[in-house]
Amino acid sequence: MKSLVIKCGGSTVGKLSPSFFTELIELKNKHHIQPIVVHGGGPSISTILSSLNVETTFVNGLRKTTEPVLEVVEMVLSGSMNKHLVRQVMKAGGNAMGLSGVDGKFLMAKPISNAEELGLVGEIVEVNTELLISIMQKGIIPIISPVAVDLNGQHYNINADMAAAALSVAFNSPLCMITDVDGVKVGGSIAGNLSDLEVSSLIEEKQITGGMIPKVEAAVQCLTKGVSKVGIINGTSSDALTGFALNESSFGTSFYLEEVMKKSV
Repeated sequence: MKSLVIKCGGSTVGKLSPSFFTELIELKNKHHIQPIVVHGGGPSISTILSSLNVETTFVNGLRKTTEPVLEVVEMVLSGSMNKHLVRQVMKAGGNAMGLSGVDGKFLMAKPISNAEELGLVGEIVEVNTELLISIMQKGIIPIISPVAVDLNGQHYNINADMAAAALSVAFNSPLCMITDVDGVKVGGSIAGNLSDLEVSSLIEEKQITGGMIPKVEAAVQCLTKGVSKVGIINGTSSDALTGFALNESSFGTSFYLEEVMKKSV
């Protein structure tokens, strides 16, 4: 069975209609495409941190993570947000299991390169694919919280886009990033396609900013490691997920490598 990694942004989760979860189940049962869902939880994390008077800041779209921040991150991501998505899949008639990257050492990590700025933020160094395969073989849709662990048992906050990219590479699976916007906006309109070189230029020119930076960087990272297809779509649009998975529509923004495109011409 082919797989499709689907990353749901934290600001989007609450806006997803029941039809989105029906599409997930149909992809698996009707089209024989195994969904692997990775989710964020940024807005909910920020709300709780604010209510607890815990300071939170961002560096290029990534949350600086201290020990108190990490406690809230895990509570939201591996708790309320994860179980909300599991519940929605079950309501739609499917079977789902929530899984943190810490569970069974599923996602192994190391500190991110600029850890002195970002604290306990990590990057994935290994994915335990066998663990996930054994779950999926039982007919279950995995819902993954992007918290990881190192060999010493230290937990790390992982940007959900980067976690999804690591899973996409590990399973050689297309990556679909679900947001509540129609794609990457450039010059007032949505870009249908962006190359890796265009992404770099647009970040440098500050046309791509904030939380969109890790998304487009994750997209390029996947392509450079052999993933065949990456896109950012609006998950609140009816049939957008199915259209992406089956190559039946051109929702959102797709990405490609400049060198690969040149060679194919």
